[in-house]
Amino acid sequence: MTRPVNRDRSLEELEDDRWPAPSADATRLAATTHALRRKPIGSLTVEDTRLLIKQNQGLHHLLPPALEVLRLDPMAEGHMYEGDLLAAVPTRSPDIRSTSPELGCDLRLIVSDLSDPSDLPPDLEYEVKRILAL
Repeated sequence: MTRPVNRDRSLEELEDDRWPAPSADATRLAATTHALRRKPIGSLTVEDTRLLIKQNQGLHHLLPPALEVLRLDPMAEGHMYEGDLLAAVPTRSPDIRSTSPELGCDLRLIVSDLSDPSDLPPDLEYEVKRILAL
């Protein structure tokens, strides 16, 4: 069962895992991930959430709010392409789906409402077909 997410707290606070500052030669992705882990979950944008999910950060805390966004707009878009959040969610650790099976059920319901997966961008079409096959 998923637990309610405290959206006023950051991943660092929720996980009690404060990372040291990134090194001077850290990549932009690493520096951005560090910074986003310090933002309250409630202030994360679709792009912030997509990026953190793709980096396997805070999945237990980020997947429930990500699914809330997807219920309202399955094609929610970060900075990559329409539906990029939906494409990010199912690619993450399978252990999340086994410990919180309702997340997998919610995801299947969301994608089953999409009209025709072949009308989607190729990356998203693949993920939607994969989710429906689960």
